[in-house]
Amino acid sequence: MGMSTGAASSGGGSRRRRGKRRQPMAEINMTPMVDVMLVLLIIFMVAAPLMTVGVPLELPKTAAKALSADKQPITISVQRGGEIYLQETPVQADAVVEQLKAIAEAGYDERIFLRADGEASYGTVMQVMARISAAGFKNIGLVTSQEKAASHAGAPKPGAKS
Repeated sequence: MGMSTGAASSGGGSRRRRGKRRQPMAEINMTPMVDVMLVLLIIFMVAAPLMTVGVPLELPKTAAKALSADKQPITISVQRGGEIYLQETPVQADAVVEQLKAIAEAGYDERIFLRADGEASYGTVMQVMARISAAGFKNIGLVTSQEKAASHAGAPKPGAKS
């Protein structure tokens, strides 16, 4: 009798193993997510420099270094034909100061960048700058593009004989 009980228990154990279902996998495969994140990172790194905000201008070139800015300044742009933009909104020359006062958070200490196309009329640029300065804004900067270092390589040094 002892033999029959042992055989029955071993046969029943194998049936139980066949009837069990596999447990669901509790791990997350991170490889596809990392691949997607790397592709997104590359896309944003390539696209970020292309997203320049503002009015398209051909800025004059200078050898001056870039200024460091803590926060985004207010930008006034003067296009080739004399059109004036406050940030990206077209404005009339007479309304520049009123609209500037309305959006200046720091009041008269607000940093203002004046961008002008290289082909824009000097008189128009100076009129805009004079109106801003006469209104009480003193922190005005003129925006230019940096010259290439190669353009200075062929230029003679001051005092050099040619």
